[in-house]
Amino acid sequence: MPTKNYVLALDIGTTSAKAVLFQKSGIVVAEHENAYPVHHPHPAWVEQDPHEIEQAAIEAISTAVLKSGIDHHDISCVGISSAMHSLICMNEQHEAISPSITWADGRSVDQANHLKEFAGKDIYLKTGTPIHPMSPLPKLIWMKETGYQPYLQAAKFVSIKEYLLVKWFGTYKVDYAVASASGLFNIHTFDWESSALLAAGITRDQLSEPVPSTTVCQGLSSQLAAQLSLPQDIPFVIGSSDGPLANLGIGAINPGDVAITIGTSGAIRQMSAKPETDELQEIFCYGVTKDLWIMGGPTNNGGIVFQWMKDVLGEAEVERSLASGSGSAYDLLTNLATDVQPGADGLLFLPFLNGERAPYWDADARGSFIGLTLAHRKQHMIRAGLEGVIFSMYSIGEALERLAGKPSNLFASGGFARSSLWLQIVADIFGREVHVPVSHQSSAWGAAWFGLYALGDVPSLAAIKEDIPMKESYIPNSVNHELYLQLYKTYSELYFSLKPHFRSLSALQRGVGR
Repeated sequence: MPTKNYVLALDIGTTSAKAVLFQKSGIVVAEHENAYPVHHPHPAWVEQDPHEIEQAAIEAISTAVLKSGIDHHDISCVGISSAMHSLICMNEQHEAISPSITWADGRSVDQANHLKEFAGKDIYLKTGTPIHPMSPLPKLIWMKETGYQPYLQAAKFVSIKEYLLVKWFGTYKVDYAVASASGLFNIHTFDWESSALLAAGITRDQLSEPVPSTTVCQGLSSQLAAQLSLPQDIPFVIGSSDGPLANLGIGAINPGDVAITIGTSGAIRQMSAKPETDELQEIFCYGVTKDLWIMGGPTNNGGIVFQWMKDVLGEAEVERSLASGSGSAYDLLTNLATDVQPGADGLLFLPFLNGERAPYWDADARGSFIGLTLAHRKQHMIRAGLEGVIFSMYSIGEALERLAGKPSNLFASGGFARSSLWLQIVADIFGREVHVPVSHQSSAWGAAWFGLYALGDVPSLAAIKEDIPMKESYIPNSVNHELYLQLYKTYSELYFSLKPHFRSLSALQRGVGR
């Protein structure tokens, strides 16, 4: 049988589905991205339509294949990446009877706080998932306590990746990493954790079978194969969640290799040969394979902060961009911030616009500008916003370093890696050289590589390091680094100073007591 020259990845993200077609050397041949809406039926609720996501995935794959102009029989397989923590209720007819509730949903704040106070530490030490409204466990407890009808009628509870596998192949399977992110999976036994199931009020029969990332699903219907522009018998490799796949796709897989990924949200992660948790409960530890774990911490506030600044501060720039057709509004805002000195003339921004996960795990945290004066302008606020996101990543990195040791290599991936300014801020704040791949689609390349590994086309996961096209690195400026360290000391103290006020403000914003 002749060697097939291409591999396809499907990356199911928070706000869009992306299909990326790679040569086996890691060069991107074609890609296509389809966005889908996010719905907020009540304050703090964040939902999506599973059917819309499925249709976006189908169109993304088909368009990427057609864009490439290659024979689809020359594609060896499809590897799948997905965002973590989504939750969908399914009936016995394998239909969704609830929306997909995303990681950003905050309806279970009270349940998470109560669980964390009484049984959370024990569950965290077993599952590696910090107790927070992001994960399905507190959401399931909320469903149980409020009598949520889809929960009462559900035959199965699945993530968005599992939903696609059910629709396309009729099978309930979940990879170890997505299972780990549910808060229901024991990272030591690689099975569902009974104490978490008891808290959620569900049984293991209502969950999918946990399987390795190399598991293959095959046998598309003729109609679906035609919609996807793929052969009916093409192997779909189940892959993993976007976090570990971003590490794999950027080559951050050895001890000391640390990856920073910022898309809508963000994370800093490091692979480990054994599970590591402690009673401080600051970082996650998810199983990837039975001899590989990933540790780190996520932030709720990555690119979404830049989007907020564009919407609130960038009206003139948006109009100028539309009128001139030269560059995006984001480029124009970045150019404004480039003209401001590091440190934004003493202006600091706590970027907790969407609550916060690591290292505080505080859904009530709120964003703040600190140090505003009459001398500050829009460009200072933009610069402070970009720096605030990286200060947040640095604080997570401190918690990760406690368990994983000092980083030796720093890699950047995700949409923010297209911004030279943001990457230089990373280098200057961390005081380390930042390595950047040519393609920012690292999760997709990691999914594709898992596919090749599952089929035996590559010898190991670690071998991916030889097939990651890299571009120039970003070197830290020592003067800027010293300045940022001084500012970070103030930044890190501000959260704890303001924390007593966050919960009351959050309650007012949710309408509690009205």
